[in-house]
Amino acid sequence: MALNQTVEKSLVSIEKTPLHWPGRMSVAPMMDWTDRHCRFFHRLLTRQTLLYTEMVTTGALIHGDVARHLRFHAEEHPVALQLGGSEPADLAQCAKLAQDWGYDEVNLNCGCPSERVQRGAFGACLMNEKELVAEGVKAMRDVVDIPVTVKHRIGIDKSESYDFVRDFIGTVADAGCEVFVVHARNAWLKGLSPKENREIPPLRYDVVAQLKKDFPHLTIAINGGIADDETVLAQLAHVDGVMVGREAYHNPWWLATWDAQFYGAEPNTFISRESVEEEMVRYMEREAAAHGTHWSSIARHMLGLRHGMPGARHWRQVWSDHRMKHLPPHEVMQAARTKPERHSGAPVLVNI
Repeated sequence: MALNQTVEKSLVSIEKTPLHWPGRMSVAPMMDWTDRHCRFFHRLLTRQTLLYTEMVTTGALIHGDVARHLRFHAEEHPVALQLGGSEPADLAQCAKLAQDWGYDEVNLNCGCPSERVQRGAFGACLMNEKELVAEGVKAMRDVVDIPVTVKHRIGIDKSESYDFVRDFIGTVADAGCEVFVVHARNAWLKGLSPKENREIPPLRYDVVAQLKKDFPHLTIAINGGIADDETVLAQLAHVDGVMVGREAYHNPWWLATWDAQFYGAEPNTFISRESVEEEMVRYMEREAAAHGTHWSSIARHMLGLRHGMPGARHWRQVWSDHRMKHLPPHEVMQAARTKPERHSGAPVLVNI
């Protein structure tokens, strides 16, 4: 399909997407990546995109440090908490915590294939227990007013039965779930690592498009292997939203175009990579003063900011250099922006 035809179709889809759910574009929940520092960084780039936490297990919230897991910045809205768990009463208790802490959505993980998650009897293996998922969704909806959504795969192991995922959605939707984020790959529960599960099972976008046809009253978003505008626009011609994972993290400047490209907002002509970096330095200073957070645990999330730009390698090396850790972040920023070059045997510093 020609790109201009895809754009026309996507604009029609924009008009049809329910306005109450902000996930026309979203950044996927990613373990060890989408923490509150990462989300603050992404929010500097896009005001509209729905952001997700890392998956937080119900056990961690019920028996652990709630504030450590749920604390976030007001600037992050709209932001969703993703839960990992299967016991309806525990899910309800944690959904109530999510609402009390101010989250805009609670999302149940039915897609993670890791062995550790399987041992906890949640994640992708829950797709084999659709009635239990429905009970969990109902238990959460009974105690909160915010949307309860589900993220899942299109199948388990090597079975490509469409009926399996169709019946899963039908059963969970009957319990009151109106939004499904569908990773367009199967989850192979044995023999593949989580990384391999993101790459080896084939992408089947047509399955997600068919789900939207079969459930036109539901909000269906797609996830999996989406890394450029053309693919996003092609998918928005068929479904209600697109979730982007690794590409959003490794090439975050792409997010700076999303509000205008996919939400119809006016282009932000005031934003630049430099202004985002400077705001992140101020954030690092605030976090150090308030919580004792070292800047290096924040800077790791922005290492892709200059992806594809001249001097990006040097900039990235400076911000990730452990020898710089004793310096305040504003000095690291200056060092990152200054590239050493040699002329006539003498080193000079050149701004990049």
